Amino acid sequence: AAELEYESVLCVKPDVNVYRIPPRTSNRGYRASDWKLDHPDWTGRLRVTSKGKTAYIKLEDKVSGELFAQAPIDQYPGIAVETVADSSRYFVIRIQDGTGRSAFIGIGFTDRGDAFDFNVSLQDHFKWVKQETEISKESQEADTRPKLDLGFKEGQTIKLNIGNMTTKKGGAAKPRVSGSGGLSLLPPPPGGKIAVPPIPPPSSTAIANHVTPPPVQKSNNASGADILLDLDAPASASSAPVPATTDLWGDFSTASSTVPNQAPQQSNWVQF
Repeated sequence: AAELEYESVLCVKPDVNVYRIPPRTSNRGYRASDWKLDHPDWTGRLRVTSKGKTAYIKLEDKVSGELFAQAPIDQYPGIAVETVADSSRYFVIRIQDGTGRSAFIGIGFTDRGDAFDFNVSLQDHFKWVKQETEISKESQEADTRPKLDLGFKEGQTIKLNIGNMTTKKGGAAKPRVSGSGGLSLLPPPPGGKIAVPPIPPPSSTAIANHVTPPPVQKSNNASGADILLDLDAPASASSAPVPATTDLWGDFSTASSTVPNQAPQQSNWVQF
């Protein structure tokens, strides 16, 4: 798996100075003022790369790109990279060769922005390493936990409430309110009332015109002529002529005569 990991470039700075530093005599930290800043021991290019979770600081020749020294970094901040106490442009790194030997050297940047980029590239890489470690740890803990069985067991059912109404199969349909004349009316809204139109009473004319024939009693002695006479009797009574008045304008004359305090008017019109 380590052989399949690719190497990515985090930061490249074209100018970097390398210094031989004296051994540290106390725990107060390194100071760049103790170095010969005007006479660097080597000048070249700095490249920060990463392969997996490990970062590498590589010092290379500007022209040929030949590797001068390399410092693997497992954590930052740490012993592999340290800042000096009196400046933000200088650092102390621990370089290693293939045989396992190591040494501490000082590096410095002419531009303060280059030093800032170098510091931020290392911080971002190890922040990503920390997040990856936490994610892998959580996934391992999730695998070891007992898994919950949320499936339905045999015979289990659920009930859904939709719109505050319990859904049931085969429920009876709601009765619909029927109005007069056989028209179907919708049920009233909640909290409201519906006015049923009144049924008009039967008119007197319809009652008068409706004649119920008398019941016919079957008798062996009754003749067919008597039966016909019984049926024609109500019809002849109802078809009696109504006397009509010969004066068709009497009502108009009476209405006009009943108007009080009306002086007669002289006109050429004929009064009815």
